[in-house]
Amino acid sequence: MNISEFSSYDGLGLAELVKNQEVKPEELVRLSVKAMKELNADLNAVVSILEEEAMEEIKKGLPEGSFQGVPFLIKELVLHAQNIPSSMGSRLAEGFQLPVDSELMKRFRQAGFVTVGTTTTPEFGYNAATEAVLYGPTRNPWNLKHSPGGSSGGSAAAMAAGITPIAHANDGGGSIRIPASCSGLVGLKPTRGRIPAGPYNSEPLNGIAIEFALTKTIRDTAHLLDAVSGPDIGCYSWPESPAEEYKNIIEEPVKPLRIAWTGRPASGVPVDEECLKALHETVQLCKDLGHTVVEDHPQYDVEPFSLATLRIWTANIYKMINGAAQALGKTPSDKNIEAAIWQCYLYGKEMTASELLEAIEVNAIVSRQVGQFFTDYDVLLSPTLATLPAEIGLLNADNPSINAKQWTEQIFTYAPFTNLFNATGQPSISLPLKSSETGLPIGMQFTGRFADESTLLQLAAQLEKALPWKDRKPPVHASKLANTTF
Repeated sequence: MNISEFSSYDGLGLAELVKNQEVKPEELVRLSVKAMKELNADLNAVVSILEEEAMEEIKKGLPEGSFQGVPFLIKELVLHAQNIPSSMGSRLAEGFQLPVDSELMKRFRQAGFVTVGTTTTPEFGYNAATEAVLYGPTRNPWNLKHSPGGSSGGSAAAMAAGITPIAHANDGGGSIRIPASCSGLVGLKPTRGRIPAGPYNSEPLNGIAIEFALTKTIRDTAHLLDAVSGPDIGCYSWPESPAEEYKNIIEEPVKPLRIAWTGRPASGVPVDEECLKALHETVQLCKDLGHTVVEDHPQYDVEPFSLATLRIWTANIYKMINGAAQALGKTPSDKNIEAAIWQCYLYGKEMTASELLEAIEVNAIVSRQVGQFFTDYDVLLSPTLATLPAEIGLLNADNPSINAKQWTEQIFTYAPFTNLFNATGQPSISLPLKSSETGLPIGMQFTGRFADESTLLQLAAQLEKALPWKDRKPPVHASKLANTTF
């Protein structure tokens, strides 16, 4: 196999080759590592290359999971992988690692993945771009002057460039869906509780964050959800599981749906004309596919919701920074924390317990208001972002003139459609359906009822068939490298 062939497959495609003994996992690792080494100078997406560790993992024997032998990248945030560095994008946390796998990492391994590296993240994940001072900016393979999004931007850039077909990601305000939109990928944020967070986390970010991955195809998304979903031991809440596996559900035709659509964020921020054009084209596509499509949007009180977001994030930033400092014997300061994140730390430090509880209560109220909206609709469609992928430097977390409130507003002015569904816990997916006139990806966000990934994935599979995206390639891509064969 050569590198161009390697980068053309999705995860299941590579796993099928391994299963049929047409290619060895070692070959796939070497091809992935070659792509990392060749492309990372442009992208700055990969932090650690784990080639020796990957080969050792293969030597020990890989489980016969759906993704046996497939190279995999993990984001340096939240997920715990035994003895693998996870700096959380911070100079303070550089060198941090844990001696055990989290439950999700165990499930990734059981699925057959081979971990070949770690990817960049903004400091403690609180940015819609990936430009940590620790690493420098991560760049978008579709246009190196632009960001691949955040906070899972390193995973997104590496995947979009063909380095691996799947990569770990997580989402506390849009951090799977934003980079999926910016980078031309599939980004599912599953229902709250669908993916295990233990043993060291219960409900990350007080329940608004969830782990999963970025993928190229809907079939990879469905098979991966089958492989890693379900409660871990001691989990005290989880959503109801579907009656059959997602990989089978996506093969069934989707019934005609009632889809609401909106191009107006509740915050009132303006939306780029190219994003609106893409939205209207997607509305027409859904109509052509036989769905009832109605312009409508959920109603909720924006000001207390925005304050709740600020409080939950800053309380958790304070906790994360203190935890990393204690683990590494360091002292947090404005010398080892980026300026805006330092302001978030100080804001969280001064917060009272009752203010945090009020924030959690606001999210509960909003969740019920939005839930009422979804009694009339199966799905809500919107752009994923209000604008095209940001240019490098626009979302600067090391800006000394910004406070915690202003920083939060800046993030969710850029991404005003995603954060609501972290609060409600509903499944939400960004699909790479459109592009700008200059070739930058434009994602469309589809959100379903709580615990109903099934409908979202069926609709996504239908849209993927109508408007295929897997073989689109950015200018910076592994297929354009010299075709070394292993």
